[in-house]
Amino acid sequence: MPDAVSLLTSRRSVKPIEMTAPGPSGAEVDTLLTIASRVPDHGKLTPWRFIVFEGEARDKAGTALAKIFARKNPQATGDQVAFEEKRLARAPLVIAVVSRAAPHVKIPEWEQLLSAGAATMNLVTAAHALGYAANWITEWYAYDNEAMAALGLGDGERIAGFVHIGTALRPPEDRPRPALETIVTRYGA
Repeated sequence: MPDAVSLLTSRRSVKPIEMTAPGPSGAEVDTLLTIASRVPDHGKLTPWRFIVFEGEARDKAGTALAKIFARKNPQATGDQVAFEEKRLARAPLVIAVVSRAAPHVKIPEWEQLLSAGAATMNLVTAAHALGYAANWITEWYAYDNEAMAALGLGDGERIAGFVHIGTALRPPEDRPRPALETIVTRYGA
């Protein structure tokens, strides 16, 4: 296992279409979810939860998404509908991080949203630490109320991200990163 700094500096996103099996084992999924849940959580509210899409459940969810997509996009081609049907089956495992942020007397909703984002990033980093490729995605179905309900979200819940996890078909390439001098200021300097 790489040391923490090497691990963090080598993480890359891999497109789900560029992932294949194997995906994480059941025990590894539990490890991923345990790590994802170890994030700052002011007030111990647990303002997030996880939905795991694996095996045939990925196809079942995709069928639901394709039906919604086809109904809302009557001009869609058969290929476009078929693409939506396989949307959650591109990687061996997809985990949705669901934000349950809500008004609270002491804890700002913004902090709860950030906690869900931290859980999502921990999930991505944990997948990399276990040797898997990952990608944090939100697409149309993350913002469509009917799609969210079909995927099991309740009132007031939102998608922080769908994390696709699998084995990379090839080593990921890095992308240009911002130069520190363009994103860092030093207070008082």
